[in-house]
Amino acid sequence: MKATWVGIGLIFTVGCASSPPAVAVLPSVGEANDRAVADEAAVEMPSTSAEDSAADIRALEALRDLEFGPSDSSSLPFDTTYLYATDDDPVSSARGGAASAEAPTYDIDIESFATNERVEYYVDFFLDDARDRFNIWLGRLNRYEGMIRNRFRAAGVPEDLVYLAAIESGYSNTAVSRASAVGMWQFMSYTARDYGMVVDEWVDERRDPFTATNAAARYLANQYDRFGSWYLAAAAYNGGPTRVSRGLRRLSQRGDTAQTADESFFRLSDRRYLRRETRDYVPKLIAATQIAKNPARYGFDSIPYLQPLVFDEITVPDATGLDVIANLADTTTRALVELNPAYYRGVTPPRRESIVRVPRGTGTMVARRYEELPAEDRVNFVSHRISRGETLGGLARRYLVSLDLLVAANPGIQPRRLSIGQRIVIPLSSAARSNPGSAPRMLTAGQRYHLVRWGETMSGIAQRYRVRLSDLLRWNAMRSSDVLRAGRRLIVRQ
Repeated sequence: MKATWVGIGLIFTVGCASSPPAVAVLPSVGEANDRAVADEAAVEMPSTSAEDSAADIRALEALRDLEFGPSDSSSLPFDTTYLYATDDDPVSSARGGAASAEAPTYDIDIESFATNERVEYYVDFFLDDARDRFNIWLGRLNRYEGMIRNRFRAAGVPEDLVYLAAIESGYSNTAVSRASAVGMWQFMSYTARDYGMVVDEWVDERRDPFTATNAAARYLANQYDRFGSWYLAAAAYNGGPTRVSRGLRRLSQRGDTAQTADESFFRLSDRRYLRRETRDYVPKLIAATQIAKNPARYGFDSIPYLQPLVFDEITVPDATGLDVIANLADTTTRALVELNPAYYRGVTPPRRESIVRVPRGTGTMVARRYEELPAEDRVNFVSHRISRGETLGGLARRYLVSLDLLVAANPGIQPRRLSIGQRIVIPLSSAARSNPGSAPRMLTAGQRYHLVRWGETMSGIAQRYRVRLSDLLRWNAMRSSDVLRAGRRLIVRQ
């Protein structure tokens, strides 16, 4: 086995017969900026539930639909003197760096526009209507902030643009907009591909925070080179560079010049030369930045902080279920899905190598166990009984698997001559089975099968799958004295 160093962990390439090396892991992405990190032990990482994602979408859509109107500061539910940093404030601290008694500092121009009426309007929204969700977003920010700041710094992008992801997605990797933009940085598929991300039937790297952050950094840097303003770059990120360029030409034709390039954004907004959502995009960013830089000042004192992700990486040569790898790593499928959100079907692509993240400290063990894993056990299976009118192609679409995989899992099957009541095997990860709409309700979540081979014993199979022999016998309605025949399909997990 060979090991390759990478910037965020150690890649173990599976395939050679030599013994694996001892694990040595580089500092994780979350350990930058002198920030607190997870313990050395693997951390159980909660998955984003469907309910949580739906709540994010509702808040983000409300934010996008919010129509700016002049606000009466006397009616705001907070003291407007705390909308921006003051030199004599003794309690504020800059998020993302060491705690400080000084006022927060910024690397984008927040102070010049902190009292802008649009900014105050959106501060109000975050502190009132979206307060609960913003609190959760601050918790997610803790997971990704060090990584994003590092990558933005390396690309020459202001680190405080980390807060763009708050108004884009609430730092959710599963966020999908009404326009089908996906992931933390809300890329459309064509833009994602232009910036080198893989978006296909198996992988969607828009959902991967590390890959998508690299693309967001490059996109923002390109727009800054074009417009000379990070606020105009942000406007281009939201509404497209063509519209920004057209608006700037119209300003120039009117002789309407701003003192600074950043101020040009507000001139474009006041003249309504941008779409409504884009006109309010920068004020939303400024509002989110002020709060996130100093949440305690705004009453966020019980933030559910998530720990930064720490991991090793292994390389698998072919389709492999995340639940299978989770079993090899002695962790849960939820943890593997959290580490590998780009594999949105819960399985790596067939016929190509894929990098899979596993909890830190488990890379060598997982790679060794994977070498010993028969190829037919890399993807879990469920059984399906054919009903009237069903076709193999229809089942492939229903279960979100390729027709080739379906045919390979059922040797001897005649796709054009399926019989009602006939049972076929569906190669499917339990992570994908739990995805709404991807499997029929009659399936038992987490059920797993093993095809018995010549010479195997029940006790050996129980040990292999880390289950009790008594459970294995009960699940399969067997007695210890029963003969185990090759070719029988055993239930090995309930």
